[in-house]
Amino acid sequence: MSINTPGEGLYKGIKPKLPLSEIINMSVGFFGIQFGWDLQRANMGVIYDNLGADADKIPYLFLAAPLTGLIVQPLIGYLSDRTWHPTWGRRRPYFLLGALLSSIALLIMPHSSALWMAAGLLWVLDVFGNVAMEPFRAYVVDKLPDSQVNRGFVMQGLMIGLGGTVASSLPWVLRNVFSVNNMSVKGVIAENVKFSFYIGAFFFLAAVLYSVITTKEYPPTAEELEEKKHSGSGVSEIFSAIKNMPQKMKIISLVQFFTWPGLFLMWFYYSLCVAYKIFGATSNTDQAFGDGKDFAGLTLAYYSIVTFCFSFILPFIANKLGRRLTHSICLLAGAVGLISVSFVSNKYFLYGSMTGVGIAWASILSMPYAMLSGVLPKGKVGIYMGIFNFFIVLPEIIAVFIYPSLMKYVFNNNMLSAVTSGGVLMIIASAICYFFIKEEKKSD
Repeated sequence: MSINTPGEGLYKGIKPKLPLSEIINMSVGFFGIQFGWDLQRANMGVIYDNLGADADKIPYLFLAAPLTGLIVQPLIGYLSDRTWHPTWGRRRPYFLLGALLSSIALLIMPHSSALWMAAGLLWVLDVFGNVAMEPFRAYVVDKLPDSQVNRGFVMQGLMIGLGGTVASSLPWVLRNVFSVNNMSVKGVIAENVKFSFYIGAFFFLAAVLYSVITTKEYPPTAEELEEKKHSGSGVSEIFSAIKNMPQKMKIISLVQFFTWPGLFLMWFYYSLCVAYKIFGATSNTDQAFGDGKDFAGLTLAYYSIVTFCFSFILPFIANKLGRRLTHSICLLAGAVGLISVSFVSNKYFLYGSMTGVGIAWASILSMPYAMLSGVLPKGKVGIYMGIFNFFIVLPEIIAVFIYPSLMKYVFNNNMLSAVTSGGVLMIIASAICYFFIKEEKKSD
């Protein structure tokens, strides 16, 4: 779809404040998107292990999706910046397309019969999850005046926390409340995981569809229409945007670059660490493994609850301390949480570790975007949000290439060491945030 002049009553570019109900409506889709993300984060390592992957090979199985994301994310940002349809708007067509195809992948995923099939479906899920998610970041800047941007991103954080809580705890709930079998046979996914993916497919599509139906978008301004007429091709626009990236965006991107490996390593290995190291499983077919990975999912759900609750007070903390210091402190909390997993022997102490991770996650979901929103050129928010996501994807790619060798030759396939190293990288991110980002004025 391309931009068409919407005719009389052309939007003049002045965005009114929106009531809380509308900010909620435009954020509900993120509940579904995060539902899908957290299902695969909590369970893909277990699925790969069940299908026979070695510990040092698991990161490679996550590689295709981030490599594709390097192309997909800025491209979707570029296309959504240039899209306009009188009924469907600018960003919402991408929400819906991404949700539909991701939901199909979620339905098929638990029926994977081989590693290549599971990895391929994860690729589909990750690519189209990004098609749905990436324009949602730009949607906040499109719809809300500067005075409400923080609220918009924090509301997305609330929905992410809620979606993550339900998704991560779902296998445990199905096993302990509804007595769905959690035992897997080699090459066959456990029943409680299968039903979790079915439920996730429903909520992914339903939540995004709700946001698409209940919200409207502002048409492009006359200035935006004129600018698009004289803009170059997608490739040249993307490279031009990278070349002219605002200085503050470069530093925030570096913070992201060191932040996200800690999260990826936790998602790669945490559930397996709990099953093998804390519950004492000896194989992926014994009862201790099933109980361990379900309990790991429960603690991951808990950190999403922490994220949900902490998001309510995060804006007040940021107002008092500033976004830079707030984000730096929250990253330190996450680093402590990840490193402490190596010292846990009692499974219930994992809730303490995940408290730190939940605090960091709440800030990661909102503070970088809030710091970024004021420096992005108008009319190019989508493409710059896509480029910003490079610094989420690139660390994953690097981790995939580096960590198999580290796991084999340095960590001796000790998955706890990998999680700990992620915490160390998050400390570096905290230091960069504090020492190199210029603090914004309180009025910002």
